[in-house]
This record gives sequence, structure tokens and C-alpha cells, in this order.
Amino acid sequence: MDPLVGQVLNPTYAIGTAVLSYVISFFGSLLALLCTRKMVRSDGSVDFAMLAGGAVALGGIGIWSMHFIGMVAYRLPVPVAYNLPLTVVSLVAAIVISGLALYLAGGKRFNSKGWVMGSLLAGLGVCVMHYMGMYAMSLRAAMSLDWGIVAGSVAIAIIAAASALWLAFNLTELTHQVVAAAVMGVAVCSMHYVGMTAATMVCTAPTPPGSLSFGGSNLGLGVFGTAGAVLIFILWVVTGRALDEPKGVTPRHA
Repeated sequence: MDPLVGQVLNPTYAIGTAVLSYVISFFGSLLALLCTRKMVRSDGSVDFAMLAGGAVALGGIGIWSMHFIGMVAYRLPVPVAYNLPLTVVSLVAAIVISGLALYLAGGKRFNSKGWVMGSLLAGLGVCVMHYMGMYAMSLRAAMSLDWGIVAGSVAIAIIAAASALWLAFNLTELTHQVVAAAVMGVAVCSMHYVGMTAATMVCTAPTPPGSLSFGGSNLGLGVFGTAGAVLIFILWVVTGRALDEPKGVTPRHA
């Protein structure tokens, strides 16, 4: 039965898609940690290729792809499409903000001032990206937000960003980085799913879909597959950079 105008729409979650959102966040976070190990060369200069790789891995894969797959996992009793320009802007914003945060925290050497500034920028940026993505939803519903829950999601995002940046520049052992990526994935997913609970959707009259909207039942798998291909490419670049390094020379972290 179609929902009535004025009816509150109760969401459900596709558990399998939600699990995929965590998996992609974990691998994006792990590859970002690997990139930051090589972001600063032994002479103290910044390797901007590794910085870009870390920004794409963290912002584009670990955060944005997780967010979008999580949005697809959010099921409502009405069709949902997404505004293409807002979706693209949210992706670019996530990558740029992650790159700036990584540079502030460790572009020269890891320091507390850069860490705090980078954490605030990244945390607030993640929230802007998240809620921009929510407003990119095109459906027959009006959305209202619980600002108390929104504030809680902002706090989670800033804490998660601070933890991610500290881990990125202070852990070098692969086993430690795997554990750190698992924690980062939990933190990113927590911010997303807490943020989603802030929204109340009320059914409205049907409206024609926008000309720049897209949707479909396989969006989550499509984003997961694309993100996976990008991760493989970045891993190939990181591995090639490691093979090119002279033996006995290690990147400078602090």
C-alpha cells in the first residue's frame, strides 16, 4: 500500500548492504594509513601523489563510499533517487577535506596544532558531506532533523577524525594499522548511522523526478565495485612506490 500524504515513513535497513558499507570503509581506511606512511619523504618534502592517494582512499572510499552505500541500505516505502550535482559535490568535498586534513596533521611532521586543526576540519567536513548527501535524496517526502542528534553526530565525526589522523601518523606496523582501520571503519559508520537517525521523513504528494537524478536497485553494488577498483589502483601505486625506494631509506613521519 502506498503511504498517505502526511504519514511518517519508517525506514528499514538492508543488512547486507550495511555490512558492505563497513567493509569498504575498513579497506579505504587501511589504504589511507598505508599512503600516509609514504606521504613525507626522508628529506622532509611532501609526496603529493601519496597525499592524493590518501585523500581519495580516506575521503572518497573510506568516508564517501561508505556513506553512499549506507544511504542505499536505508530503505523507505517510496522510491528514492539522488540529485547528481549534490552527490558529486559531496564526493569532491570529502576528498578535498581529507587531503587538507592529512596535510595539516602531517604535511611537514606530525604536530598537535596541525592535528587539532585537521581533526576539526575533517570532522566538520564529514558532517557537511553527510548531510549534503541526505539532502541529495529525491523522494516524495519532507525531511526534518533532530538537532540534538545532529550535534551528537558532529561530536562523533570530530572524535573519529582526531583518532584517524593520530593513528595515521603514529602507527607503522601493518598489524597495528589493520586494527586501526577496523576501529576507523566503526567510527565512520557510527557517525553515518547516528546521523541517519536524526532524520524524520514525512510523506508528501508525488512530484516529478529531477532531470539530474539517478537511482536503481544496484547502486550499492555499483559504488562498492567502483570503489574496489579505485582501491586496487591506489594499492598498485603504493606498492610500486615501495619497490622504487632504495633499501634502508624509510619515509619520515615525525
